[in-house]
Amino acid sequence: MRLFVALGLPEAVSSQLAGLIGGIPGARWVPPENYHLTLRFIGEVEPWRAEEVDEALAVIRAKPFDLTLTGLGLFEKAGRINALWVGIERCEGLLRLQSKVETALQRVGLDPERRRFAPHITLARTERAAPDKLISFVQAHNLFRAPVMRIEEFCLYSSKLGKEQAVYVPEVAYPLAPAGLVPAVWDGRVDPAPLPG
Repeated sequence: MRLFVALGLPEAVSSQLAGLIGGIPGARWVPPENYHLTLRFIGEVEPWRAEEVDEALAVIRAKPFDLTLTGLGLFEKAGRINALWVGIERCEGLLRLQSKVETALQRVGLDPERRRFAPHITLARTERAAPDKLISFVQAHNLFRAPVMRIEEFCLYSSKLGKEQAVYVPEVAYPLAPAGLVPAVWDGRVDPAPLPG
């Protein structure tokens, strides 16, 4: 299985992002149903390892938080612009959750993530697009801002190759809970751990 941990987007926000699509010849636009904010890419794992990952993520405790998408940018690799993305306003809740996910995955034996966490939503793959068109597009939309969205869960996704694009499937959702709320059963598992205050 090819896995990653991410936040999904509300339909209203995905629709707003989809409204940005177009106007860049050569860009491969991400379908709106595939929009997500990656917390940690895992990659190919055996079924037994996937079970360990699920168990590690299920015991993470974190509070819900608000997230705002704002601004556009470009990623470059080896001198070529390879992705167009929407940025995320700095959010301590997001950074705490990502840190907890990273720690949990290292505890089950995954190698540490070497890249610095740079939260974003990928809108398009742009290896074949003209740099001047991309730069103009970013400048034209750099005041983009989505409504605040409340994040109340994170998900373990699988990635399956499709004919045109990869298909991302949310396999397990892990709810975030307000401080002090201790459910008797958490996603089908008994939860003995109290939440931090």
